[in-house]
Amino acid sequence: MKLSEFYNLVVRFGKECDPRSKKSKIASYADSGILYGRPDTAVSKLLVGIDIEVSELLLADAIRSREGLDLALSHHPEGTAYASLFNVMRLQVDLLKNAGVSLRVAKGLLDERMREVERRLAPANHMRAVDAARLLKLPFMCVHTPADNHAAYFLKGLLDKKKPRTVKDIITILLEEPEYQLAEKESMGPRIIIGNPHRPVGEVFLEMTGGTEGPQGVYEPLYKAGARTIVAMHLSEEHFKKVKDSGLSVVIAGHVSSDTLGLNLLLDKVEKRHSLTVISCSGFRRFKRK
Repeated sequence: MKLSEFYNLVVRFGKECDPRSKKSKIASYADSGILYGRPDTAVSKLLVGIDIEVSELLLADAIRSREGLDLALSHHPEGTAYASLFNVMRLQVDLLKNAGVSLRVAKGLLDERMREVERRLAPANHMRAVDAARLLKLPFMCVHTPADNHAAYFLKGLLDKKKPRTVKDIITILLEEPEYQLAEKESMGPRIIIGNPHRPVGEVFLEMTGGTEGPQGVYEPLYKAGARTIVAMHLSEEHFKKVKDSGLSVVIAGHVSSDTLGLNLLLDKVEKRHSLTVISCSGFRRFKRK
């Protein structure tokens, strides 16, 4: 498989799980791409990590010297993909609209949040890891929202099928999956951070994709729209302070574990078409599903 084909498959599969209704308009994802390397590079052996930075690239180079390696694959974006992260947040408008929040309110909240994230990213030394890959002549790629779309799609289907009655039932359901089992073993398992474990779940809003955390002002509109439980990858302290008095229950599934879930689901699809050898690092662990 060529590197360009791998990238095209990632975008294609990401679109299939994308929550937006107008999928035909999705040509690419700003936070995912080939960061360094020739598009015609043959790819069969990958080093995959949640974060691939300079240290992991040096590790990849050592593995390449010892046993061969074709590509370093990061989940979290680097380079121009990191600088452009705020652009994928527009996806969250559809998530909020699907949850019953008015289009006007959703757009207003996301416009403000996207500008905030753009300002936060502006000072970053975003090409640092890409420069290291260039000097090492090591193909380097990142896949962010396409993987997160898989995690969101999978978990929505899982919760729809299992139909948890109480908030604590969500934890039980998550812990049936190997990524969350490993996280629990490593002291970072799913947890309830707001709400009574025995409270009815009600309508669930999944916050698993869309670049990064959404607007802090979204919780009251979500509650008014009928949401009663949020299941999220993570929650900043600033967001925690906003949501704690909203009446919503909040379950944190786990950041690295949810990222790992999305990557595994995406790699499963790729491996149905092309055989890959995956070396896990930087928080990622490969679990295959049939």
